[in-house]
Amino acid sequence: MRGCVVAVAVVSWSVSVPAQTKSAAKAPVKSAAKAPSKSVPRASDGKPDLTGVWQGGSNRRGTWEEANTGLGVGGTGTDPTAPAAPSSNDRPAGREGAPYQPWAAQKVLESYNKRAIDDPTSRCLPSGIPRIVTLGLFPQQIIQTPQQIVMLYEYMNVFRVIPLNAKHPDDLIPAYMGNSVGHWEGDTLVVDVTGFNDKTWLSGTGTFHSDELHITERFTRVDKDQINYDVTMEDPKVLTKPWTLHSTLMLREGTRLQEYVCAENNLDPGNFEQLLKEGAKITR
Repeated sequence: MRGCVVAVAVVSWSVSVPAQTKSAAKAPVKSAAKAPSKSVPRASDGKPDLTGVWQGGSNRRGTWEEANTGLGVGGTGTDPTAPAAPSSNDRPAGREGAPYQPWAAQKVLESYNKRAIDDPTSRCLPSGIPRIVTLGLFPQQIIQTPQQIVMLYEYMNVFRVIPLNAKHPDDLIPAYMGNSVGHWEGDTLVVDVTGFNDKTWLSGTGTFHSDELHITERFTRVDKDQINYDVTMEDPKVLTKPWTLHSTLMLREGTRLQEYVCAENNLDPGNFEQLLKEGAKITR
């Protein structure tokens, strides 16, 4: 099945060929009809095998087409009752509110009122963590070995190489995706991420952070189709306490990652900023 999806934010146009499958188009199958498999695939070293192509922010089982039948960007629209795939500005349902310090909360509100025209991704910058993990519009791939975990993201064409049982380097340069090291705690992969710059959002419009951000991720494969994703964010410069979100990654067999190209020379952010300076009523 082949086509083109255009994801439109207030300030950016991002174009990608959608996730592809090897099989021909089928009649929509509601994921609720699929029973979960109790067995957890294991790697040669006995650890849960996280290898596969996954969709973040979803709890629906099945292929990409079967799980994305709802309305909105990324959905086929064949089942209007199905949930829409979360965009990069959506937070997981039922999530804890971000515990920002008062001055920081005001800054987040300003971004919201300006309709996120200051979104870093509108300038084709990487979306950062955990935002890119919980994004549901584009697939992500995990490749697991006994020595390291590699995570590839179609959105913005970024990646993470996560060495196991290693320490963070001493010569870290602040980065959009930070620096990740991992270890196993039983059947859960625990990833420690540090070394961030302050140029990404965490989860939702305006959720900025400082360069002191520290993230702990926990990936637990509970059955063949599902990984539970728990992430805790700590940032003493802007948060009053650690902020924890819970989400899931769902296996999308037959799906492959493709090239993602963020539109160059995006003029919309500058245009919207000029409208604000001129007093145009575009805020919420």
